[in-house]
Amino acid sequence: MPINKVELSSIGLWRNFTQVPPSTWICGYCSDKVSSIFGYEAGIYHDGGGAVAATLRICPSCQGPTLFVGDSRMPGNLPGREVSGVAGDLASLFNEARRSASVGAYTASVMASRKMLMNIAVAERAAEGMSFLEYVTYLADNGFVPPKGKPWVDYVRRRGNEANHEISLMQEADAVALLTFVESLLAFIYELPSRVPKPPEDSA
Repeated sequence: MPINKVELSSIGLWRNFTQVPPSTWICGYCSDKVSSIFGYEAGIYHDGGGAVAATLRICPSCQGPTLFVGDSRMPGNLPGREVSGVAGDLASLFNEARRSASVGAYTASVMASRKMLMNIAVAERAAEGMSFLEYVTYLADNGFVPPKGKPWVDYVRRRGNEANHEISLMQEADAVALLTFVESLLAFIYELPSRVPKPPEDSA
């Protein structure tokens, strides 16, 4: 659950690095399951005193800082997973969409997923300058969407278009659903072909 402004406003000054209550979490940077009993605490008062309002723990795997406030933390879990066999720019954009969702920027995540689908279509020889709906249709009509994927295509068309053209903000379910579809598409188009075992060499 993302941390909101009200929760952030309750945090006073940070205290020195110290032992804190033990916690186990999935790191929002490296996705490792980690535990820590050391970190920083902030009190409810501006001088750092009073009850603990927040805890900052450092991931022992990647050294990334995670902020804990009550039952919320930032960044949260990275939705999805890294997909192998994906080119640099596409991999970077996919991770950007994942990171946006992990900090509660769901509309930004949906927009990044939307842009990614357009980039995938162009990489697979769709013409440049088409609309988002045309790119999604191109992917569906040219065999890049797995069988029985039509309900997903319809959902992506609707929600991806709403994120770009309407005032309504996207929610966590929208961002995760788009990421799920994009991840499946990346695996289908890039990862599976890259992992086909090479045939054994003919013996002389």
